[in-house]
Amino acid sequence: MTGRGLDRCRPDAGFTLLELLVVMVIIGLLAGLVAPRYFAQVGKSNTKVARAQINSLEQALEQFRIDVGRFPSTEEGLEALNSPPPSAEGWAGPYLKKAIPLDPWGQPYLYQQPGTNSEMDLYSYGNDGRPGGTGEGADVVNW
Repeated sequence: MTGRGLDRCRPDAGFTLLELLVVMVIIGLLAGLVAPRYFAQVGKSNTKVARAQINSLEQALEQFRIDVGRFPSTEEGLEALNSPPPSAEGWAGPYLKKAIPLDPWGQPYLYQQPGTNSEMDLYSYGNDGRPGGTGEGADVVNW
């Protein structure tokens, strides 16, 4: 019973080069199909995180306005949510539990008061760091 079919049962038998190439091609095809969908979801989730953070910052700014009677000036910036500015009578903060977060792309959120689009503008330029853009590079704004 020493036929060719029994050679595959030996412990030192391995895969042929052709078998390894077929497996590598299949893995490459699967990665090519799955990776773009996965990375598109990561981009969408970063935008959702930025929107949630802007909403949270906006609520803290509203609480600041209720206590002080005005929004922080552009010069005071978002830092006024964690430490009282000199001219903030009635400041009852800190209004955030943690430090002011960076946007999901590692940049600080931009704040302007008075805003050009609303009473105060709070926004991120997205992953491209420039105004405008589309997709993950689109601006995330509070107006």
